[in-house]
This record gives sequence, structure tokens and C-alpha cells, in this order.
Amino acid sequence: MGSRLKWMLPSLAFLAMSAGCEPGPAAGGATSPAAASLKSCGPDGLIDDAEDNNNRVADVGGRGGYWYTYTDKLGSTIAPAAGGTFAMSPGGANGSKFAANMKGKIAGADQPPLYLSVGMGMSLVDKGTYDASKYKGIAFWAKKGPGATSKVRLKIPDINTDPQGKVCTDACFNHFGADLDLTETWTHYTFAWADLRQLPGWGSPSPAAITESKLYGIQFQVNDPAADYDVSVDDLEFLCP
Repeated sequence: MGSRLKWMLPSLAFLAMSAGCEPGPAAGGATSPAAASLKSCGPDGLIDDAEDNNNRVADVGGRGGYWYTYTDKLGSTIAPAAGGTFAMSPGGANGSKFAANMKGKIAGADQPPLYLSVGMGMSLVDKGTYDASKYKGIAFWAKKGPGATSKVRLKIPDINTDPQGKVCTDACFNHFGADLDLTETWTHYTFAWADLRQLPGWGSPSPAAITESKLYGIQFQVNDPAADYDVSVDDLEFLCP
């Protein structure tokens, strides 16, 4: 797993800078007009439902990447540990057996907020980008644990925002995404590609939209200073028109 994770553990300074918040079109589980017109692709759209209880995404549609976690070096903690083999957790959405979960504590407010960053995610293929252009968005279930922060950002690295793509230079990691406001109840989140935005004011380049034909993966990131976090995600899938 070390070689597979190497490209996914970038400079934490820029990674954390991408964790700021702006209102998302589907915050709190609401569905935008663009996403409302989309539907499940069925078995072909499955990214991962965690039920095989391993660290690999579903071997469907040419996919087959791996789950991972990352954290800053300012004292934030995370489990499963960054750099290790990701393990699923018992208790999934809709009565299923397993889900992806990360938990821990963000470093204190005495640290620079822009550099605080923890997250979990998955690559869509073992190496390189994945062509998701035949799909029109993504959906998943998510919740938070009791007493944990509700602030989570969905992020989707693509060819323009991940340094492995060799398009961005010193202003990478402003991935297209959306802000989530999780509750303690499993909630279904649905996003069309058009819903996803970069954060304003930084990053280069700044394209008009995500490049869905060249995606690296999907991430869930937290940077709420001094907060406890406990984030569970399940039943991720691509959506069709």
C-alpha cells in the first residue's frame, strides 16, 4: 500500500488550505435541481458499499483503487492511521454491516487554521486518472458521531487540482467539492458534477468545471480547529442521467 498512497499524501500546507468552507448546493443532504434529475446507474455505478470489508473500492467499471487517510503534522489525530492499511468499521447505512469511518481530534485553535487538515478518501484506480465522463455525478450516505463536528468537505481531485496531473504548480489542492453539514442520522447526499466548486480566492488553474474524464479520487476532509470528529460514509456510487 505504501507505493499506492505516495501520491495521495501531498504537501500538507496546500492540502489544508483547501479545507475552508463555503455554502454548498447540497449541504445538509438537500438535493440541487441538477442532482434531482439524476438516478442510480445500478451495479455499474457502484464505487464502494464496504460490504466486502476490505480497503479496495469495488472492482466495477474499470475501477479498483484503495482507501486511505491523511493528517497534518500539527497534532491532529486520525484513525485508521495515515499511511497504514485502511480498515472498514462495523455498522453501515440502511442496516448494512460495514462503512468507512474516520475519527480523531483536530489540533487546537492555537495552530494556524489553514494548515489543519485530516481526511479519508479513495483513489478510483491504482495509478493515474479515471474517466467518469459517462456518469453525471455521485451519491453517498454519511453521518457523524455524537458530539463530533458536523463540518466536512467533500473533495474530488482531478487533473487540474492534483499535482500528479502536472497542470497546477505551487497552487494545487483546491479540489472541486462541496460542504456537508452532517447529522447523527444516516443521510443521503447527491451531487451533480455541476454542483461542485473550487473555493474562491486561490488555486491555479481555476477552470469553469471539474474535469470528470480525469478524476483521481474522492475525499472527505475536516479542519475544524480543536474539534472532535467522527465521520462515516457508505454506499458511494456514480449517478446517471
